[in-house]
Amino acid sequence: MALSSEEIERYARHIVLREVGGPGQARLKAARVLVVGAGGLGAPLIQYLAAAGIGTLGVADDDTVSLSNLQRQVIHGTPDLGRPKVESAADAVARLNPHVTFVAHPFRLTPDNAADLIAEYDLVADGSDNFATRYAVSDACFHARRPLVTAALGQFDGSLTTIRAHETGADGRPNPTYRCLFPNPPPPGSVPACAEAGVLGALAGLMGSLMALEVIRAVTGFGEPLVGRLLMVDARSLRFETLRYSWDDANPLNGETSGDDTSTGG
Repeated sequence: MALSSEEIERYARHIVLREVGGPGQARLKAARVLVVGAGGLGAPLIQYLAAAGIGTLGVADDDTVSLSNLQRQVIHGTPDLGRPKVESAADAVARLNPHVTFVAHPFRLTPDNAADLIAEYDLVADGSDNFATRYAVSDACFHARRPLVTAALGQFDGSLTTIRAHETGADGRPNPTYRCLFPNPPPPGSVPACAEAGVLGALAGLMGSLMALEVIRAVTGFGEPLVGRLLMVDARSLRFETLRYSWDDANPLNGETSGDDTSTGG
């Protein structure tokens, strides 16, 4: 996909990078990426994907902007209070980069609607804040054969990984699914919500930016994706660690029990 003279100037600092160059920037322009959630993780993620020149950026979120969001959800501002987050995000993207096509999906993804929506995109980045959505999205990505970049936030910690479960690794074994990493959701009430536990605002910015980096690497093809690796960030000590995980032949998507029901995730 050809770049205009204005786009060449806009993305000049990408184009001079050997790992990206003109072909990589063209791939970014041609890409269709779905972001799930326009909150703490989605806010920086959306902004950096728009700045990078993702051609079509879909955002799914059913929430409205509240005052308590603004400590970390930097894509929204005080004048946006009460507005749907997808509308506020659309305005921010338009201000940042008019070359990006923004598609608003003002609803929550569920097992009933995730498959149809995800089929419209090349890659999905999930920054949702609940396990029901994460399982619905990851299962749908597996069946649609779409890569998934997924992250989560705690009070002072975050995690990030890439799921390409529709592909095989260098050893010929299937890549792990999200259910290989987290076979079952935690019991209801065992993980406190953000409103109850709190979250460090700048940590959301860090993890959302790392998600954007992982998406950009996936689209342009440079670097080693976080497939089978869970990046964990501890904001208290500013420590980064990586945990390796592998395909579980008992997982219900592509394991020996792949005929079992997967509805327990949401």
